[in-house]
Amino acid sequence: MTREEVGSAAFALPAVTHVVQWGASDVYKVGGKVFAIVGDEAMSFKVTEIAFMVLTESGVGRQAPYCAKGQWAQIDLADNPDDDIRDWLATAHSLIAAKLTRKLRAELGLSA
Repeated sequence: MTREEVGSAAFALPAVTHVVQWGASDVYKVGGKVFAIVGDEAMSFKVTEIAFMVLTESGVGRQAPYCAKGQWAQIDLADNPDDDIRDWLATAHSLIAAKLTRKLRAELGLSA
């Protein structure tokens, strides 16, 4: 999956915003909170504790630089199936959206 394709997948999720930060990284946010950071070759994203262990111990991913304490993983875009990348993006989005206030989730159309 290319960087541009990751962007398209991110924008397919609800209430996503994008900024370029930290040099030239594409940073995707929901409710003002980062859920994925994409460069030319790699993507860092929020994961569950179990997913973090699985990704890092299996060698599929590694601890994301500067973000590992918060359960963030990093994967190489070229080495992973597109469907997996889309799933990881959706999960990261859901994890971050769940931490938003009920009011903000409602304003963004994220609450049931």
